[in-house]
Amino acid sequence: MKQVKNFENKKILVLGLARSGEAAARLLVKLGAIVTVNDSKPFDENPSAQTLLEEGIKVICGSHPLELLDEEFAYMVKNPGIPYTNPMVVRAAEKNIPVITEVELAYLISEAPIIGITGSNGKTTTTTMIADVLNHAKQSALLSGNIGYPASEVAQSAVSNDTLVMELSSFQLMGIEEFHPHIAVITNLMPTHIDYHGSFENYVEAKWNIQKNMTSDDTIILNFNQELAKDLATKTSAKVVPFSTKEKIDGAYLEDGTLYFRGQAVMKADELCVPGSHNVENALATIAVAKLSGVSDEAIRETLTHFGGVKHRLQYLGEVSGVKFYNDSKSTNILATQKALSGFDNKKVILIAGGLDRGNEFDELVPDFVGLKKMVILGESAPRVKRAANKAEVAYLDAKNVADAAKIAFENAEAGDVVLLSPANASWDMYKNFEVRGDEFIAAFEAIKGE
Repeated sequence: MKQVKNFENKKILVLGLARSGEAAARLLVKLGAIVTVNDSKPFDENPSAQTLLEEGIKVICGSHPLELLDEEFAYMVKNPGIPYTNPMVVRAAEKNIPVITEVELAYLISEAPIIGITGSNGKTTTTTMIADVLNHAKQSALLSGNIGYPASEVAQSAVSNDTLVMELSSFQLMGIEEFHPHIAVITNLMPTHIDYHGSFENYVEAKWNIQKNMTSDDTIILNFNQELAKDLATKTSAKVVPFSTKEKIDGAYLEDGTLYFRGQAVMKADELCVPGSHNVENALATIAVAKLSGVSDEAIRETLTHFGGVKHRLQYLGEVSGVKFYNDSKSTNILATQKALSGFDNKKVILIAGGLDRGNEFDELVPDFVGLKKMVILGESAPRVKRAANKAEVAYLDAKNVADAAKIAFENAEAGDVVLLSPANASWDMYKNFEVRGDEFIAAFEAIKGE
């Protein structure tokens, strides 16, 4: 860990806890900062704050008092989920207090180079694929960032022979100043988090921050299936390496069922262990990173032919009586479910869908529903999902929850079929988050398998 002096003897406010806030607070203390943590959750219900207080760190809980900013803070380290419209963040800006996120801290102290991955869909899978390939090739890759391992925590123990493979959200990328990966990947850019960013243009701008400090010595890998990416490619100092499933390019591409890198065949697309056109894109991005990192075709192929996916992201659970189960609880929007269905033969799929009612119809999914063997529909949005199923002329059954849906789907399946949980909806009508929803599906699969 680099012993940077940026924060020594300076007052720093950490706004918001969760794992990244805890990690940032502890790191700043190690760097000699005078740290105050402010979190909205009451102290009595806040184990993280209690632990930090026991460690001698000042904590203020239960509210965000604006007068706190009357102290002379040199920086605010903001939890990524807190919007810039938050009164504390607005006041910090008014007082010219720099607002950063903990990935900036990670960069400043890291002895290891960084591969940064962002995008609207596929970034967790791609991040995991890249780390797995590098590790299989005996290059020490450490998962970090938005994937569940706070970057500022992982960076503390990383050495120069390691590589931080870091998933980055748009929220995190808005809070960087010097952050500088040597390789960056943008998987794709779709309209999402508009409620946070205010517009798609603002969202793209936040994502594009990943390359703002990159130079001609660095490389950014872009999805040339998107015209937007081709436009962005003209607006960076970094070398651009594209990937595409639609055209032969000077990068990673799909041609006649084979994945290539700059004219060299690497592996067959149907050798990928995870289904779906989106996973072909993820694999191409991974291949580009791997080849630029000196990984052999053999190591790439060996890794990707055994890659089982990421939990809750088109995760293969196994099969019972010839029926395969896939957990895609992370599919909380229409596009993600479209991508999931693209990897299967519809006539063998029983799809479990539905969840939080956000007021939108599902007409975009009608072409993707056509030919499904059956659907099992649940949640607040069920009437809207049923309208789309009717338009696609797909029969459906009702379920009261995910466990019930898994049981109903299995009872209506036969050998060779697939039971796919890919809800196309958020989980909050019935579950705390998509992980809880997915865990219930996993438990239901295990129960069915044990019967």
